Amino acid sequence: MMKRMLGAFAGLVLAGCAAQEASARPPMWVVRDADSELVLFGSVHVLPPGLDWKPAGLDAAIAGAEDLWFELPIDPASEAKVSQLAAARGMLPPDRSLSKMLSADGAQRLEKVAAELGVSMAILDRLEPWFAEVALAGANFMKSGADADAGVEKSLAAAAPASAARKAFESPEEQIAIFDAAPLPEQIASLEESLRELERNPRAYDDLVAVWMAGDLKALDEDVLGPLRQAAPGLYQRLVTERNTRWIKAIRARLDGSGRTVMVVGVGHLVGADGLPTRLRALGYEVEGP
Repeated sequence: MMKRMLGAFAGLVLAGCAAQEASARPPMWVVRDADSELVLFGSVHVLPPGLDWKPAGLDAAIAGAEDLWFELPIDPASEAKVSQLAAARGMLPPDRSLSKMLSADGAQRLEKVAAELGVSMAILDRLEPWFAEVALAGANFMKSGADADAGVEKSLAAAAPASAARKAFESPEEQIAIFDAAPLPEQIASLEESLRELERNPRAYDDLVAVWMAGDLKALDEDVLGPLRQAAPGLYQRLVTERNTRWIKAIRARLDGSGRTVMVVGVGHLVGADGLPTRLRALGYEVEGP
């Protein structure tokens, strides 16, 4: 689950990844109809500076795009809004504590992981489970040396020509609501699984980036999304399946027009049976890619 949460927010490793073979790159898909070309690229939102991750053809696609889509708008105002909403909606009532909501083992793991990552237990104990999971994920990539400014979205947004229209699938309000409105038992199950994963494998984030860099779709589906499907199927439905269903409508509407488009979303939305490429193929579109 932590691997999934690590990719959850657009605004919010590594030497080993840099040592990948030069030919290893994350996967990219191209969707075509009679008068449209749409590139789908799966991102990891926070990356180490200097990682050579762009697949062949992505720079040219960005340079020629008439519009560029992300999960959220990539700008300082949206980033600030996400932080503001998370802080406003992610706090527990004064009479509740996160530790007391977890199992006894989960509460012990929370203290242990918080100490290892340098996160204040006093602060964590005031957070709703989903927000605590995000806070731990953020601390984990900071420990790995990752930098939000080096992430896929910020890099591509900066590289795109000013003439390319910037569009987003969701607003900050919509994305925070997806997490905040999730049933509490699902939030707790997700956090408990993330704590187990961090205890088992403190290098989970490094592993995520490594399989992304290698374009290993099976590992991304089974190792990144699989634990979420098993431990919190309702949250998986909210985070992946339902969002992909909404996004397919926007993609089809764009393909009904004409021109060249690049769409960049978390890589978990592009793999497996629920992934956008599989869905587009099932709808009869020509999809080039793995």
